[in-house]
Amino acid sequence: MRILRYTVLAIALLLWAGGLSTTVSRWLYKVGVIADDYRFGDLYRMSALPQFKEPAPNCPSASLSSDTASTHLYIIGDSFSEEQRISERDFPVSYYKRVAWEHPQRAQLDPTKRNILILESVERHFREHFAIPVTELAIESDTTATPARRPPFRKRLSSEFHRSDMEERLESALFSQDWAFWFKELKARLTLNWFNRVSTNVSLSKNREHLFLGLDTDSTKKLNSSFSPLSDGEVNRLVDSVNAVAARYRQLGFNDVYLSIIPNKASILETQRSQYNRLIERVQQSPRLRVKTIDVYTPFRTASPSPYLLSDTHWSCSGRSIWLNQVQKTAQF
Repeated sequence: MRILRYTVLAIALLLWAGGLSTTVSRWLYKVGVIADDYRFGDLYRMSALPQFKEPAPNCPSASLSSDTASTHLYIIGDSFSEEQRISERDFPVSYYKRVAWEHPQRAQLDPTKRNILILESVERHFREHFAIPVTELAIESDTTATPARRPPFRKRLSSEFHRSDMEERLESALFSQDWAFWFKELKARLTLNWFNRVSTNVSLSKNREHLFLGLDTDSTKKLNSSFSPLSDGEVNRLVDSVNAVAARYRQLGFNDVYLSIIPNKASILETQRSQYNRLIERVQQSPRLRVKTIDVYTPFRTASPSPYLLSDTHWSCSGRSIWLNQVQKTAQF
């Protein structure tokens, strides 16, 4: 019995450490103790509704990158441009670097190449990203002369241990395997069919054919929702901010800077839900804007099939292709 107690205690401590520590959780993923609970989409993960369950697709790469290409491409972006969705192989470039919002990195530009910067933001976070100065990409004349400074101990500790989202990480550690989904789906079905309710993190379309992120549809989320009020004054301030960011990066050596706003799923599939604030159109069509835009809002509105995944907030392979085509068309690689 003592061996059994110690074994159970050791397993509990290991799972607790996985919920608290980034390093431990990554190791548990690697050895298969924790499964990827995003494998059927982030919306399914939050809702557990089986009618919105589908495996994440593996979109084919265009294999366009080339060592001899004359373009270097940089992206400051969010989850739409993460490595599992977009990579260097999708562009006809000889160098590619992506920087995530709120995760600053350094770079040294090659003046013999055409250096392009794309400011990519999903609609729900655009107002947050451009309400403050954009400093995610620091340009230096020689990055080898000044080694990157190690983050302060407190920041490294914060990135390693996550007490704020420990509950969510523990849930992933304990209930990420397929057997757990059966129970989650049963509960979700009963809650929807008996009480007409879904997880507070998501929302159903009126015809129940689409699932959206709650942030996108809840008009009380002032900075995120497609249906929260947006004054002309705020649009002007956001446009001025984009202009200032682009001007600064041009001064730092970029030949071209482009803006790409990815529409919220609800902004395309259910604009009649409430009063859509038309953020993307108002920014892209503003006479004050002095930055070229990579417009996917227009083609997404008429795209068939849907440019979004059934079980996820992100685009489908066809939606991804639309964006990549628009990038090449606008940036003229």
